[in-house]
Amino acid sequence: MTQAERDLESAEEPVSSVLDGVTRDILRELKDDPTHWAVFLDIDGTLLELALTPDAIIVPPSLPDDLDRLRERLQGAMALVTGRALAYADQLFTPHRFPLAGLHGAEIRDCNGNTALASITPEFEALKQAIAREAESMPGVLIEDKGAAVAAHYRLAPDYQQVLAERMQHYVREAGPGWALQLGKMVFEIRPARSSKGDAVEFFMQQAAFANRRPLAFGDDLTDESMFSVVNARGGHAVRVGNLAAPSCAAGRAPSPVFVREAIAAIVAGNH
Repeated sequence: MTQAERDLESAEEPVSSVLDGVTRDILRELKDDPTHWAVFLDIDGTLLELALTPDAIIVPPSLPDDLDRLRERLQGAMALVTGRALAYADQLFTPHRFPLAGLHGAEIRDCNGNTALASITPEFEALKQAIAREAESMPGVLIEDKGAAVAAHYRLAPDYQQVLAERMQHYVREAGPGWALQLGKMVFEIRPARSSKGDAVEFFMQQAAFANRRPLAFGDDLTDESMFSVVNARGGHAVRVGNLAAPSCAAGRAPSPVFVREAIAAIVAGNH
């Protein structure tokens, strides 16, 4: 039996000292009667461990099917909410296509498969190329072209944090009022300003499969705080994964992506 299964089954204090009681009880409820909850899941750092480079993440073979079973158990009330581009996220969980918000909500696919993608202007393409050229002089800095967003990762080059912060602030001003600078774990990202992960949760909660349910959100980063705020305002429950000491408006805590995956597997264990 996994750690998550023990925590879900135990009626006493959770075995894991970092899993709070409210989160434990909600996970048990999802296993016994999931009809009251809608689940929102970040990907990197929440479902999957972070890696040194964006393309080095590893998807455990069982996870795509477990997520599909979770969606079935929730009668469709599950969505992925990520900073990844929608097309990239789809590749991670093939062959399944989940309700999904990509680029922090700038791209979205609803429960019926209808998709809205962010537009990419020639000016933004030129700006991405300029950022990539400048990064060539910063060994270890990786530029991730997300289409309608661009991220500068410095996990392999932490000494460049300050200069990258200044340069990305310069570029977001150059991009104009339609763009925002998003801070994350060892990354600066320029993304469309019109949407956030919180906006994505609001969008999904208007859909029939999610309506009249309480939102439950899992995330690990600053980029998830807008999602947590909306979840809290709607009377739901937000869970911060990983760095338990990090300030967050999430009331719940979970230790790691491994725990999140094991909890999902435990919830859907009787579903196949």
